[in-house]
Amino acid sequence: MNLHGKDIKIFAGNSNRQLAEEIALKVGLPLGESVVTKFSDGETAISINEVVRGSDVFIIQSTCAPVNDNVIELLILIDALRRASAGRITAVIPYFGYARQDRKAKARDPISAKLMANLITVAGADRVLTMDLHAPQLQGFFDIPVDHLLGTPILAQHFYKKFGGKTDDVVVVSPDVGSVGRARKFAEKIDVPLAIIDKRRPKANVCEIMNIIGDIKGKRAILVDDLIDTAGTVVNAANAMIDLGATEVYACCTHGVLSGPAIDRIRTSAIKELVTLNTIPLPPEKRISKITTLSVADVFAEAIERIYGDISISTLFTQQ
Repeated sequence: MNLHGKDIKIFAGNSNRQLAEEIALKVGLPLGESVVTKFSDGETAISINEVVRGSDVFIIQSTCAPVNDNVIELLILIDALRRASAGRITAVIPYFGYARQDRKAKARDPISAKLMANLITVAGADRVLTMDLHAPQLQGFFDIPVDHLLGTPILAQHFYKKFGGKTDDVVVVSPDVGSVGRARKFAEKIDVPLAIIDKRRPKANVCEIMNIIGDIKGKRAILVDDLIDTAGTVVNAANAMIDLGATEVYACCTHGVLSGPAIDRIRTSAIKELVTLNTIPLPPEKRISKITTLSVADVFAEAIERIYGDISISTLFTQQ
């Protein structure tokens, strides 16, 4: 419902065009007419080919690989639309890159997540709509409103249906202490117990399984995380749980980064099925039989309609 007299337009960069088209279809609109290309020297070139003066504009762009190209596309799209006198600009970022660089882990480290938040704000965005930030407190890095959607309900519903509502022998497992809150919400959704993996990470992208807190023997285990990158953590955890008596191991995440050796690790691991959301597009070479992808188009479309209609987003969280 249009409460403020402005029309709504949805634009997209090149990072996740298919998801953008799905969201636009759910909203009932075509994608805005724009061209996102590169000049011969590699600079990003943006052309907005329709009037946006006074419009409520939503730009859909995940900042996934190639991360820096997609970040620059987003920033220049925002700038172009701001200079074209768009009434309000919402950056819809299903996957927010650089989110793991949210603190100084050692001396002289940058806090790149804060820099990204500053760049998006300075470029001219009025608000951000995203899903499952690696650390929820990243919302405080922005000086503009941030609507933070959750992927857990979509994943939980998938497994509940998969098991036909029979979850007596199911346990949800958090791959580390930092993911306990997310895993607990997942476990509450399907009414099953929770276990926690105590792990040690000697260096980036390398982890060592130390101990499992909770009962997994004779149970079907579901590993729940916000993202899976090189898959070292989730594969080590899955193999360890089978060794400790779990009958089956499933894994799920909101963001399937799946970089480097991830696909080979998953293919040869004890994981029976990995379920991820399409916040990051999965290229054909990574589409193996073990990986199931679910769409977030419905929840983003509803959020966009609520923002456009100046309707509370908090009620959407309640529904989730």
